[in-house]
Amino acid sequence: MALRFASLGSGSSGNGLVVEQGATRVLMDCGFSIGECSARLARLGLTAADLRAIVVTHEHTDHLGGVARFAKRHAIPVFLTRGTALSLPLDFPATLVRFIDPHAAFAVDGLLVDPFLVPHDAREPVQYVFSDGAARLAVVTDLGMSTPHVEEKLTGCDALVLECNHDAAMLASGSYPKMLKERISGRFGHLDNDAAAAILTRIDCSRLKHILAAHLSKENNRPELAVRALAGALGCDEPWVGVSTQDDGFAWRSV
Repeated sequence: MALRFASLGSGSSGNGLVVEQGATRVLMDCGFSIGECSARLARLGLTAADLRAIVVTHEHTDHLGGVARFAKRHAIPVFLTRGTALSLPLDFPATLVRFIDPHAAFAVDGLLVDPFLVPHDAREPVQYVFSDGAARLAVVTDLGMSTPHVEEKLTGCDALVLECNHDAAMLASGSYPKMLKERISGRFGHLDNDAAAAILTRIDCSRLKHILAAHLSKENNRPELAVRALAGALGCDEPWVGVSTQDDGFAWRSV
């Protein structure tokens, strides 16, 4: 059974991505309300009952905002670092909490989930590599800069969902306050298109079957700019590069 993945949506208004291996389905982040998450799952032919776990990257609202309510409503275990868990509501059931070590992979049934620490302005932020033992999917949506550790995790993947948050020139000339611009473009903020593309030139992309630009800013980026940057780094045709949108995410892809 091939590893499959699909996005519920990606951006500052909410994030969620489903990874499927056989009958095991894991939701990475949930920045949507219960109703919105259910509707977006339905577009993929899923319900909450199909989810085996929720894995969380960090505590920012567009990633954690809907996790507690959705998990509590449907009794879904939540995997997250102790730093991220500090932002769970006090009444969240302890029986649903699964603390993870950001340096140790763990299994959800037959799906191997490998967290790794990233530079981002959160308490203990991680991103994830998912594997069924044959194929590897890496998802990296929030980091201010790359590191050797990040690139070690991303190298040799079969599929990659990679943050292309902003175009540096658009952000610099845009209407955001100076402090917000500095936060976004800083070492613990978000990747711009060129920084994301540069990562691809430093890792082994020989097995890559899917590349998708994610977490695009509506105000400070355009899909065609992100696609152009990633395609240029890979030396591929631009239509081969996908985009995870805020409203629609992207449909199922198989590895």
